[in-house]
Amino acid sequence: MTILPSIDLKESKCVRLYKGDFATVHEVAGNPLEVALKFKQAGADIVHTVDLDGALNGHRINAHIIRELALKSGLKVEMGGGLRSMKDLEEVNALGVYRMIIGSAAVGDPGFVEEAVRKYGNRIAVGVDARDGRVSTHGWTVDSEEDALTFALKMERLGVKTIIFTDIDTDGMLTGPPLESLTELRAALNCDIIASGGVSGLEDIAALKRIGMNGVIIGKAFYTGAVDLEKAVKLGGE
Repeated sequence: MTILPSIDLKESKCVRLYKGDFATVHEVAGNPLEVALKFKQAGADIVHTVDLDGALNGHRINAHIIRELALKSGLKVEMGGGLRSMKDLEEVNALGVYRMIIGSAAVGDPGFVEEAVRKYGNRIAVGVDARDGRVSTHGWTVDSEEDALTFALKMERLGVKTIIFTDIDTDGMLTGPPLESLTELRAALNCDIIASGGVSGLEDIAALKRIGMNGVIIGKAFYTGAVDLEKAVKLGGE
């Protein structure tokens, strides 16, 4: 199971939110590249990044940070936030991003996802961000009223090879991942599933591995010291 430490970017700063609420944004670390180099030192192979400004308004003011991470960290960069057109994907691809995550746009424009998969193959992932079992969009501010599991199945049928499932109510809360929802998702899907939200310790990582997750994103648990990243990477690889 792959361990993906996370860097959320807002106004070029490394930040975190509680339950996706932008009113709770707070800086958690200094230079994003220095943070990524610590990830690399701990044994990580890939960094999960979210452009929060892009997610909110489609403006990629953090592009220079993403490019720096891709060029200098020694990590593969996975990125989401505001990727809503083929032009957006082309621009992010030019930054050196390894895997591109389509979120909000996948709900309203499945044809875009299909076209993206045709061009970029398994370098396209779709983010399923769920609150109360329904998909939320536009930086988690809009309830699409679409059932999360039904939506994930639809994306898999379009050829998507990686689903990133975030439970918004556990994100940043250190209360444990939503194992029941993830178990249901694992039973329904054949594609890779990366879990995000709620990890509070190594026991959560072990539990996610047991239910068949292909990866887990670690954010706040790393920044608060609740998870030793080096131990997490070793546990994931065992």
